[in-house]
Amino acid sequence: MPYSLLDLSPVPEGVSTAQALKNSVDMAQHAEDWGYNRYWLAEHHNMPGIASAATAVVIGHIGAHTTRMRIGAGGIMLPNHAPLQVAEAFGTLRELYGDRIDLGVGRAPGTDMPTARALRRNLTPGHANGETFPQDVQELMAYFGDMPEDAPVRAFPGTGTHVPVWMLGSSTYGAELAALLGLPYAFASHFAPAALDQAVKIYRDLFRPSEYLDKPYFMLATNVFAAETVEEAVYLRSSMMQTFANLRMGRPGKLPRPVEDIASVVPARFLPSLDAIFAVSATGTKEMVKDKIGALIDRYRPEEVIFAANIHDHDKRLRSFEIASEVMTGV
Repeated sequence: MPYSLLDLSPVPEGVSTAQALKNSVDMAQHAEDWGYNRYWLAEHHNMPGIASAATAVVIGHIGAHTTRMRIGAGGIMLPNHAPLQVAEAFGTLRELYGDRIDLGVGRAPGTDMPTARALRRNLTPGHANGETFPQDVQELMAYFGDMPEDAPVRAFPGTGTHVPVWMLGSSTYGAELAALLGLPYAFASHFAPAALDQAVKIYRDLFRPSEYLDKPYFMLATNVFAAETVEEAVYLRSSMMQTFANLRMGRPGKLPRPVEDIASVVPARFLPSLDAIFAVSATGTKEMVKDKIGALIDRYRPEEVIFAANIHDHDKRLRSFEIASEVMTGV
């Protein structure tokens, strides 16, 4: 089964944004050596702990430092952009790096609402509030296709590049749209697993073969916090848990340093929601991670798995993804 990596280019406390971006390059180069199929970056805004806001720019940087692995967006939040601009950006990436480029699109803002309004102030109302999302996706895909020369608007670069478009989602909306358009589908179960079962069923039940895909292709996202001991793995996971708690408290910041006891830094009322967020995650030793990933694969039968994890220590993060690759390859 192909396995991939989702990177938000995390900026840990005590680390500069420049170093975080260097860490992403290092991570991508290791991931390529470890057999990862794709390396995706995601669009987020107004978050001090994430360095991938200018997603296409970072993808281009990763592309310049890798050679074989697919690279792309998981994803671009389409209501933040005019489809033509996205087509030009990813058409450019396709011309630079050939058929290695993927484009995953989502409907969420990837930020808070004041920032979303700042991003969308020059967009038409229907587009900016996501009402035209299905039409925008189809417009975007048309720009990548073989448009006639007399078409009033074409993407240069972009037209004729046939960049593969993925639908992303954390609800049933994206599952239904992916099925109706015949697109591959990735579900954000690494942070919003509540609708996973329902979304997968809807996608497979409603899927219509298309010029892009003849049968459903589902990618399952899961966090992986792997270490030599379960205690260390739980310790490493505490940084990402603090991040989610801080977002719920309206205190976004850099990726916190790990703590021995998450209950010592997160108010008790937030702990149950953290357990729910990490329900589809693999934490522990290599054997424990193997068992968890195996159980997820048996239950959801994905065509591909994509791993995520924001871990404060870069070397520990490298090791966690290395263990995940060992699990997937049976090493």
